[in-house]
Amino acid sequence: MNKRSILIVEDEPSIAEVVALYLQRAGFQTLHAPDGVSAQALVVQQSPDLGIIDIMLPGLDGLALTRWLRDRSNMPIILLTARRAESDRIAGLELGADDYVVKPFSPQELVSRVRAVLRRAGREQGEPAGTHKLVYEELAIDPPGRLVTRQGRPIPLTAREFDMLLLLASHPRQVFTRDQLLERAWGLSDYIDPGTVTVHVRRLREKIEADPARPAHIITVWGVGYKFEP
Repeated sequence: MNKRSILIVEDEPSIAEVVALYLQRAGFQTLHAPDGVSAQALVVQQSPDLGIIDIMLPGLDGLALTRWLRDRSNMPIILLTARRAESDRIAGLELGADDYVVKPFSPQELVSRVRAVLRRAGREQGEPAGTHKLVYEELAIDPPGRLVTRQGRPIPLTAREFDMLLLLASHPRQVFTRDQLLERAWGLSDYIDPGTVTVHVRRLREKIEADPARPAHIITVWGVGYKFEP
């Protein structure tokens, strides 16, 4: 089995070395870029399976790099940030990052996050996948192909957005709390702010709903969570 390749975009050599060491011990291949421009070149040349990106980078910062990546691919992204402000985390998630880790962090926890994000993206072999296509009016969800279409047109979703939509759509009219969605779609609910769910729901609505302000499929159940209306 080919090793999954992880791109580490980090300008502090000591941090990059530690992260690479732990990932290599876990069986991953690693690439390193000290800045955003170098990372762009590696993405084009090597097509890594996941990117770990520090927000505070010289020149092209991590948020700008995330935006650039999302315009070109659905490669899973984990952001590293020393900023604890909620607005910084939300900004990264809004741009399409799948997860974030706040410095200082445990390298073992980061490896767990990498595994979880890759698993959710269906990029680790042996991942069981549903085989039944879900069709709800104009919306179609193909689990094996991890493809969503609306009125026949493909909708680009991040790995996390797809996981959340598939979970909700596979259990129509069942209400999920934010903690349940974190547990089922993220797998690491103890480390993630429940507000992350709100951000992803908003992004999903913008992509799949005809009128995101008046959603027909992803419905808020006030005081509880969310459900999928078929």
